[in-house]
Amino acid sequence: MASLPVRQREEGEARVGEDGFKVFGGEMKKDFLFAPEWTNLNHGSYGTIPRAIQAKHRSYQDDIEARPDPFIRFEHARLTDESRAAVASVVNAPVEAVVFVNNATEGVNTVFRNIKWDADGKDVALYFSTVYESCGKVIDFLYDYHGEGRLSSREIEIAYPIEDDEILRRFRETVKRVEGEGKRAKICIFDVVSSRPGVVFPWERMVAACRELGVLSLVDGAQGIGMVRLDLGAADPDFFVSNCHKWLFTPRGCAVFYVPVRNQHLLPSTLATSHGYASLTGKRSGPPAKQDAAKSFFVNNFEFTGTRDYSPSFCVKDAVAYRRDVLGGEERILAYLWDLNKKGSRLVAERLGTEVLENSKGTLTNCAMANIALPLWRGEKGADEGKEGDVVVAAEDGDRVVVWMMSTMARDYNTIVPMFWLGRRFWVRMSAQVYLDLGDYEYGAETLGKLVERVGKGEYKSAGDG
Repeated sequence: MASLPVRQREEGEARVGEDGFKVFGGEMKKDFLFAPEWTNLNHGSYGTIPRAIQAKHRSYQDDIEARPDPFIRFEHARLTDESRAAVASVVNAPVEAVVFVNNATEGVNTVFRNIKWDADGKDVALYFSTVYESCGKVIDFLYDYHGEGRLSSREIEIAYPIEDDEILRRFRETVKRVEGEGKRAKICIFDVVSSRPGVVFPWERMVAACRELGVLSLVDGAQGIGMVRLDLGAADPDFFVSNCHKWLFTPRGCAVFYVPVRNQHLLPSTLATSHGYASLTGKRSGPPAKQDAAKSFFVNNFEFTGTRDYSPSFCVKDAVAYRRDVLGGEERILAYLWDLNKKGSRLVAERLGTEVLENSKGTLTNCAMANIALPLWRGEKGADEGKEGDVVVAAEDGDRVVVWMMSTMARDYNTIVPMFWLGRRFWVRMSAQVYLDLGDYEYGAETLGKLVERVGKGEYKSAGDG
């Protein structure tokens, strides 16, 4: 089947409006690095950077190669500190509580692999059924590594749509149940914005509930900074990590890792263990001579963890400045993203004759991602579900359909969105961004409609044959 018409990009730069800042929408595609035919409807998975940040990134890499030793020994710390200060201002956190790691999964691993589990075996790690898979596997690994009797975990089942109050109720009930078994809820991991489905999680209320119940809060904000408001000073989580390379416009991979001073002693080692570790028993107990005596052990520990490319974290300060000086600041950006997210997702749902995943208070889409149902079902469709003419595939073909639709969308239509099943219904997640407008959502709706039609004809069944 022929693909949709290719839409050409215009040359030049996005124009500046009367307010002195760049005009958001399709105009902004000029300032990014997309191929002319590509429509980027999935910013939430891997992010991307403007041309201006790419230039900064390459400049740092050039400077490193020009004089490797002086740069790494002396410039590295200064540039890292400048970016720490810049990102701390965005999330309203003390600079001494903020460092960088490669990505959110590394931050989550750093916490879980440092936490000491009591020898009595009563510690329980809590997580929700929507936990990001790699983070859930950290808990699985720890159980496998320590063996039976050192720690256990407990899943809190939730299914969307669900109200925030119900999420909090289930958490409290689980803690009470754990305590009733003579065990202790040690730590709970939860999202700022979940991945699949991409919905806002009541993370601030969860932090408060954890504090009240004596449970350590580990906030996976992989989808966070740059797409929702973050006030870590007010929320005061025990641990928080958020990818800067998703929504803040920094190169991959870079994540801000926040640990309040009160908890920094709980993390004696970086991941991997490196120069900053102070051994309690071995001869390598002292810190390296190059560490800054004016900085805390925590900051020194995470500043340099071995030779790798740190240039993405150097770019954080430049991304923050770009967002402020060129795009008009965080509030202007968030206002556009949230508005486009809500309007664009409704438009797609209307075109497909389906619905947007939302709760009664409309909080699930208070971000830059939304989930739209497709007229596609697995196994069967109830009499009161969907509409006449919806496509139904065999239950055993569910995963095959996901793979075929995503690969076909990229190959034939030059765009892609995450796709997944919630129960028996097929859903997609779309991301709003400053370089998109409603025209892009129209394109997404048309593309998805064509894909469902092709699934209904059984095209996915012949994929890979012959």
